[in-house]
Amino acid sequence: MVFLPLGEALRVRGQSDVARRVAVRGLERHPYDADAHDLLARVLLDQGETEKAIDEWEAALKCVPGHIGALKGMGFVCYQQGRLMDAEQYLSQAAAADVDDERIASGLARVRAELESKQRPAPAPAPAPAVKATNGSTPHVEKGNDDPRYLFTDLVSSGDQAALFLDREGLVLAGTYVVAGGVDVSQEIGAALTGISDEARRAMRHLGLGDWSTIVFESEAARVAMAPAPEDGIVLVAAAPTMPHGLVRRALDRVAERAREWVESLS
Repeated sequence: MVFLPLGEALRVRGQSDVARRVAVRGLERHPYDADAHDLLARVLLDQGETEKAIDEWEAALKCVPGHIGALKGMGFVCYQQGRLMDAEQYLSQAAAADVDDERIASGLARVRAELESKQRPAPAPAPAPAVKATNGSTPHVEKGNDDPRYLFTDLVSSGDQAALFLDREGLVLAGTYVVAGGVDVSQEIGAALTGISDEARRAMRHLGLGDWSTIVFESEAARVAMAPAPEDGIVLVAAAPTMPHGLVRRALDRVAERAREWVESLS
């Protein structure tokens, strides 16, 4: 069963194609192993193949009902798809099976808080996200909008910047990343950045520089800044390469603070 830790190590290092081959070959030898289905599911999710990942987690649950990895994976995917009732069901089962897993407990608390918010009686039908123009160009979301996709809209400039809050597994908790043509690539960005926080910590330990606080990538297409976030996640701000570095850092600081406030409001 050495293919299980090998496949996971490759996945965390971002070598998802090799990790996928390892997982598939392992499953050919052990088709009824729930951990193998769970490994392949996580690799598939990293590669943006959500429906195939769901199929693998369902297979894992058929092999071992109550498999924690599969329950957790299904719970977080359902949360990202807006299926809060399903997410609550999966995560509550996972939490009951592993009462010491703080990430499961935190995710379950977040889902239940959003369910409670949606079920709270309202005097009138909920309006669509209230977006208005500020100074003629920058969209601003009115306070009171509960959709986490719009959590950072008033902190970044439309078309020039994007902001995301990712958990340790690369799942998008809040924000959007929209590219030309109006396509939201948040999930793909999250999958590509899976494990980057762990890699940063290992690099800093190796260099004896303490804890990491900011990473900045610069390319012809964009300038991207990242920082640690609550629950071992990261926040990310992407901007046009022409935007001054100081402005990107200030935007990152504001996004990080908003993410902390949002997490605290759900606890």
